[in-house]
Amino acid sequence: MRTLVFDGRTGAAGDMICAALIAAGADPDALAPVSDALPVRYAVGEVEKNGIRATTVDVLIDDRTVETDGDHDHGHDHDHGHDHGHDNDPSTSGSDEPAEGAGVHRSYREVVDLVESMGLPPAVESTALDAFELLGRAEASVHGTDLDETHFHEVGADDAIADVVGAALLLADLGPERVVTTPVAAGGGTVEMSHGTYPVPAPATTEIASRAGFRIAGGPIDRELLTPTGAAILGAVADGFDAVPDLAVERAGYGAGDADFERHPNVLRALVGDGREPGPDGDREKRDDDRARAGQPVDGRLAHDDIAILETNLDDAAPEVLGGLQETLSRAGARDVTIVPTTMKKSRPGHLVKVICKPADAEAVAERLARETGTLGVRQSGASHRWIADRAFETATLRVDGEDHEVDVKVASTTDGEVYDVSGEYDDAAAVAEATGLPIREVLRRVEAEVREQLPRE
Repeated sequence: MRTLVFDGRTGAAGDMICAALIAAGADPDALAPVSDALPVRYAVGEVEKNGIRATTVDVLIDDRTVETDGDHDHGHDHDHGHDHGHDNDPSTSGSDEPAEGAGVHRSYREVVDLVESMGLPPAVESTALDAFELLGRAEASVHGTDLDETHFHEVGADDAIADVVGAALLLADLGPERVVTTPVAAGGGTVEMSHGTYPVPAPATTEIASRAGFRIAGGPIDRELLTPTGAAILGAVADGFDAVPDLAVERAGYGAGDADFERHPNVLRALVGDGREPGPDGDREKRDDDRARAGQPVDGRLAHDDIAILETNLDDAAPEVLGGLQETLSRAGARDVTIVPTTMKKSRPGHLVKVICKPADAEAVAERLARETGTLGVRQSGASHRWIADRAFETATLRVDGEDHEVDVKVASTTDGEVYDVSGEYDDAAAVAEATGLPIREVLRRVEAEVREQLPRE
């Protein structure tokens, strides 16, 4: 099996990954679709790092007009700023100014729309979108927002998009059947970002590492060595290994980072060769588990949804208060409310209230729960996500005595579209039952059967 191995003992960033792929045999001309879509150009060159000859890739501002954000401050040492000798397109004239932070800073949805507008091959587009989804979910988790509402700062500018899409294009050109990575050095100390000074690894990098299928390691120096962009690219394409796997090496290449370190060559090594083919069941299971941790769809499984779970114990709540919690907490942002009878201290009867909500709504829901019940404390449990069905609603029409009655029917499916449940909405069915004299369960049976008949047959 043709295998690509990344060896990130001094970290990884988007430009280092692109450079390592070129050094390992990918054609720089494969980067043309990015330069066609964005006002940037790639400069590919070579440099020596602690005695190792390595490839460099810079994303530079093209001659076209680029909007800049004067407040942008990017503290990642790896991304750009190398001194190179030539462009990937010698006929293209342009500025030598790095594109770091240039262009508008986009939301996750704007980035997705931009990538989808580039006309990339499906596999390349999928890889790039997987990486940006990892970045988006990480940012959403760190900032407590929904994915589609997430606004990128450093990673929404032109240079970061050029790194991610460029890596996807180069990877497709190199054409490995499998990509793996050894543990990646994260570095140490602190890093300056647009929101302030943060410990290394940066919050988004840490969140991506928790979702990706590879390990990170601290050190070996107090600098940021693994950037969010680099972590997201690796998380989208690579399985984690504790060491370089059994490999008949055909080619080795090194992608250089910007900084120079006294004792450590600041390079990302890429090895290409014939690797031992893993067993199909174990390999697929690991790949699916890695994708699931990353919040990516897995065929036949449920979708990832970031949540917060709030709990409180009540021993003196009136039944009317408990009965109204579904409505009052839903208005504050609760997605689901469960009330469980329990036994509390001194054998007194009580209730456990559990609430599911989005992380961004947790504080408002907790305050509403406290005000409605008088509880002195609301705890947030350790769960960070749930697995949910893809849900859609169909409208079924039930004709009784010459009159049509409509009932909404919920259709639940896995991420690959396999329907596993069809359920009529109870309130709609109850209203039809009252109007027609039919039993509620008969209304539900008929409308669910109608929707099942309309579903595509395999």
